[in-house]
Amino acid sequence: MTVIVVSGTGTEIGKTVTTAAVAAVALAAGRSVAVLKPAQTGVAPGEPGDAQEVARLAGGDITTLELARFPEPLAPNTAARRAGMTVVRPHDVADAAGKLAAEHELVLVEGAGGLLVRLDDEGGTLADAARLLDAPVLVVTPAGLGTLNTTALTAEALRARGVRQLGVTIGSWPAVPDLASRCNLADLPREADAPLLGAIPENAAALDVPDFRAAAGSWLAPVLGGTWDAEAFTRGQAPGPVAR
Repeated sequence: MTVIVVSGTGTEIGKTVTTAAVAAVALAAGRSVAVLKPAQTGVAPGEPGDAQEVARLAGGDITTLELARFPEPLAPNTAARRAGMTVVRPHDVADAAGKLAAEHELVLVEGAGGLLVRLDDEGGTLADAARLLDAPVLVVTPAGLGTLNTTALTAEALRARGVRQLGVTIGSWPAVPDLASRCNLADLPREADAPLLGAIPENAAALDVPDFRAAAGSWLAPVLGGTWDAEAFTRGQAPGPVAR
């Protein structure tokens, strides 16, 4: 895979740290990596955005590119309209990713919020960009209660648009998972109709860069270059039977 689109079932669920983990593993394998952020919202000029955070955590030489930066933390289309700025369209994303792919072995395109957040006035989304690129989508989801519905809806939206889902990662696996989180490990692949490809520990972004890069492979499945075993992880977290 040359291009992977990283989306989520919502916002603030671990897309950036998941993207960083994938980048770190690729860098450790000697691959050249680029990170494309189509629309960065809620970050002031000069402040580091999500793409820069990926580069920081991955700890290597990564090409980063933002197509637009909007000051308010809103959906890209809304943020662009309120700021009187030009929107980003799906074909802009596809064109930029294609150019990066010509010069890098892996391009990670990190979306804003969920899959169907509007980029432009015509309703263009990250899913449309993925379709133009013919690129698979890695879906990042929360661990706990409510994640099955949003994961199923995201998977349904991808299928309806003819976009391949690469799999699902949990963006922040709790140190002390509750019952719902533990049960969801077995249920998420069924709801997504796609494999579970990783679980990023909560607070992973607070690790020192060398520690993050050294551990990243243990959080991701082999298809993403790591060593994480979904079956073993799920079995180890499985709750016991209901007490009667």
